[in-house]
Amino acid sequence: MASLLLLLLLLLLLPLLLLPLRIWSRLRWLAADLAFTMRALRCKRALRARALAAAAADPEGPEGGCSLAWRLAQLARQRPAHTFLIHGAQRFSYAEAERHSNRAARAFLRARGWDGGLGGGGTGGAGEGERAAHCARDQAAGSGAARAVREGDGAAPLAPGATVALLLPACPEFLWLWFGLAKAGLRTAFVPTALRRGPLQHCLRSCGARALVLAPEFLESLEPDLPALRAMGLHLWTVGSDTRPAGISDFLAEASAEVDGPVPGYLSAPQNMTDTCLYIFTSGTTGLPKAARISHLKILQCQAFYQLCGAHQEDVIYLALPLYHMSGSLLGIVGCLGIGATVVLKSKFSAGQFWEDCQQHRVTVFQYIGELCRYLVNQPPNKAERGHKVRLVVGSGLRPDTWERFVRRFGPLQVLETYGLTEGNVATFNYTGQQGAVGRASWLYKGSQFGTPRGTVWPRLQPGDVFFNTGDLLVCDNQGFLRFHDRTGDTFRWKGENVATTEVAEALEALDFLQEVNVYGVTVPGHEGRAGMAALALRPPHSLDLVQLYAHVSENLPPYARPRFLRLQESLATTETFKQQKVRMAKEGFDPSTLSDPLYILDQAGGAYLPLTPARYSALLAGDLRI
Repeated sequence: MASLLLLLLLLLLLPLLLLPLRIWSRLRWLAADLAFTMRALRCKRALRARALAAAAADPEGPEGGCSLAWRLAQLARQRPAHTFLIHGAQRFSYAEAERHSNRAARAFLRARGWDGGLGGGGTGGAGEGERAAHCARDQAAGSGAARAVREGDGAAPLAPGATVALLLPACPEFLWLWFGLAKAGLRTAFVPTALRRGPLQHCLRSCGARALVLAPEFLESLEPDLPALRAMGLHLWTVGSDTRPAGISDFLAEASAEVDGPVPGYLSAPQNMTDTCLYIFTSGTTGLPKAARISHLKILQCQAFYQLCGAHQEDVIYLALPLYHMSGSLLGIVGCLGIGATVVLKSKFSAGQFWEDCQQHRVTVFQYIGELCRYLVNQPPNKAERGHKVRLVVGSGLRPDTWERFVRRFGPLQVLETYGLTEGNVATFNYTGQQGAVGRASWLYKGSQFGTPRGTVWPRLQPGDVFFNTGDLLVCDNQGFLRFHDRTGDTFRWKGENVATTEVAEALEALDFLQEVNVYGVTVPGHEGRAGMAALALRPPHSLDLVQLYAHVSENLPPYARPRFLRLQESLATTETFKQQKVRMAKEGFDPSTLSDPLYILDQAGGAYLPLTPARYSALLAGDLRI
């Protein structure tokens, strides 16, 4: 009998034993694929149920509006005393967040000229016909206020659905105004805080902004812009400034005079989930910032972010990213709302203070951009980095070398690298923790992707299909793991070959005397394509060893990929979202007469890196120096 059972077992296993090796390697991750797919499906069901409940809710109540409005109202009802936000010494519960945003919504509604019962929250059970009547009344109120303006009775009202731009640092007021605008049925534009003059005006025009709310600390630097902003017909507000130029109101003073009861949900309920909810400006690869349109559907989907990452409502999330970018606002804040957790919001990241903050607030989740992790591993040892409660770090842009050092020094903890774009239509999660990967091309996850139409063959294109070009190069290995290779704009061509900046940077970062590396391509007169240039920052107390560097790149990089120029800097320039400056550095080039940093050039004939003197620079331009 035992022999018969063994024979049957072998017959059942025989098809598996005959599977190709590549299939076996993928089956190794089947359990993780199944677990994450089930989590993704549960998220989709939960979000769908929430959206259906909001659609069926009383239009006069707070839980019948847009997803931001009804989710915050839900949390204020379900767990009112639970801490939502920690900022410095300030702490705000979900109930307090709801009240602050209600006051902001009512102040914006007054700017709309809306007079539909601002004294308190509405009640009742309005149906579809009554909802339409409410909307018609709302439109009429706005039109009446607009007539009053033309007759000289006041400031021009904001039309329903108008765009209000926020020029604020990461602070509680940013959130109250953003949530309030959503509740008032207005669109929000997140403006990068560093923009001034032409770029700022370009952003405001491109999103059709009708108002601008700015931080008082920006008033001095914005003073030359004020005439142009007034000429654009913008409402101008500050948040809490006692001394203001003429024509600028204090929004916090206006909001504090309002009652904190809920506003009717029908004011913010979108007609279609693909309607625009807000604008986020991305730097792009060239030119001025671009306004990415964020739909109500994407806001809803982002509520699932932290649930997909495996976080829960008792987690404390550390967020030190700018709120005017997707990572901070949509993933960090909206993702936190999705699970009803607590967020520790920092206006500015401090690597020296990070672990003390984590211990003080009992942080369990850290949302990173890769450069933040690099800053942390480059810090001297700190007693607070041991005994912390951080169990999960989640984000994007973490290079393999930093990943390994981070886990070895600060672990045990889970690193969950993700990939996505502000304006993109797909996201990946490295739910297995495979070092260096940004996700897996699992056939199970492909079928559960948010927003993927049924029947779509993913990522195979069919005739007539429309595709989104991310501008990124991702590589899929034989086990289905996706790895970020490079930006197509960062990849450059030299000697007829494509050079990936990340590949060159990773090779250089293996040298112990280098702390940071930024690789980009520069144009060289008389040469086709772009030559590689590497900006380097030394790891204290080391000095630059050109002999070792040349030997290392010769051994680890093909000839065409070896940097032709080196630029030594005290620290490398980054954007406000901690991304390396490449476009600006490429424009600055390698002219020793215009750059004060030490420069070096690769002498192919001599097999060495040499100081780039004015004489060698002239020889290069004359074609007498071979690189």
